[in-house]
Amino acid sequence: MKITIVAVGKLKEKFWAAACDEYLKRLRPYAKVSVAEISDVDPARAGGVDAAREREGTGILAAVPEGARVILMDIEGKQRSSEGFSRHMDELALRGESELVFVIGGSDGVSDAVRARADEAFSFGPITLPHNLARVVLLEQIYRAFKISRGEPYHK
Repeated sequence: MKITIVAVGKLKEKFWAAACDEYLKRLRPYAKVSVAEISDVDPARAGGVDAAREREGTGILAAVPEGARVILMDIEGKQRSSEGFSRHMDELALRGESELVFVIGGSDGVSDAVRARADEAFSFGPITLPHNLARVVLLEQIYRAFKISRGEPYHK
């Protein structure tokens, strides 16, 4: 399986990058996982929040390979337990979904075009996470999903 995380914004602090790198390393035996960072756009320089979202959305959509299943990380998305997320990943694989793209939008959300392209939305719950932390949590949950699926120790 090939998994890409498309995230708006760059990891500026070393500890965020180190955490992401650790999970990317742990994921190597299970799937080809990569991160595509999209530059965040300052609304003041873009002509407003909507214009900034549109420009970020163009970058997001350009990073999505044709035919990939797009899962938008969204507070309004479906919530799943770690076990439920693992089962869902297995179901996607069984259906032949070999390329997944998880999208983490910018601080002002994502454009309508990105929402329209998403095949589903997933939520970590009603809490608000900083985008850097959301990236780490997503990588950790993907790793946990593979460990659960294979019955390997880790998730308890």
